[in-house]
Amino acid sequence: MKSYQIAIVDDDAQIRKIVEAYLHKEGYRTITLSTAEEAWELWESDPPDMWILDIMLPGMNGFDLCRQIRKEAEVPIVMISARDEEVDRILGLELGGDDYLTKPFSPRELVARVNRLFQRIGSIRQAQENPVPSLPGGKVIEVGELRIVLEERRVFWRGEEVEMTLKELELLQTLSEQPNRAFTRDELLTLIWGDNYYGYDRAIDDLVKRLRRKIKDLPVDTVRGHGYRLRTERTGQ
Repeated sequence: MKSYQIAIVDDDAQIRKIVEAYLHKEGYRTITLSTAEEAWELWESDPPDMWILDIMLPGMNGFDLCRQIRKEAEVPIVMISARDEEVDRILGLELGGDDYLTKPFSPRELVARVNRLFQRIGSIRQAQENPVPSLPGGKVIEVGELRIVLEERRVFWRGEEVEMTLKELELLQTLSEQPNRAFTRDELLTLIWGDNYYGYDRAIDDLVKRLRRKIKDLPVDTVRGHGYRLRTERTGQ
């Protein structure tokens, strides 16, 4: 974890300095940038392992940069903004942001979230760097027309592969491992983001919306006043 490089993109020099200092204490390498245009140049030449990305930037904004990065990779993105508007949080998460913080925020909380994100992707990175042959006994989850190959982090619906972000995959895996069970939103938040998640409390709703857009007939039910479940059988729409 300590060798990861993090790009901090914010037009406020003081915020860049503070965040960089706290990340350095944790042993991370950092690079600071003040515009999305500079960040995109970095992405094309020497992409970092994570982005801490302000939304309100001069020129290209953080939403646009997030959208551009997500077209090419699943690198983790933590979005920050002085705007505490629900629509901004939803848009940030829907565009593929892995977490969202509003200013002013605690640098220690930011570091905690960074650590948790790297812990969750650590096993995936290790598998990518040290691939092993897929074995017949490798874990595959199948629920109806859905198939998840966990070792390869691949999702198939009706035989067609569907691209997934890390959080989308984690939610789909959680629901698929216990089909027909109704999970509460709080349960899903804890299972996917961890016990100490302090972020947007409707993040699960946003993830479900993204899954439904990607897999149109996915049999995920909304359990009113409770949460969500994945049914083993699909009913007519």
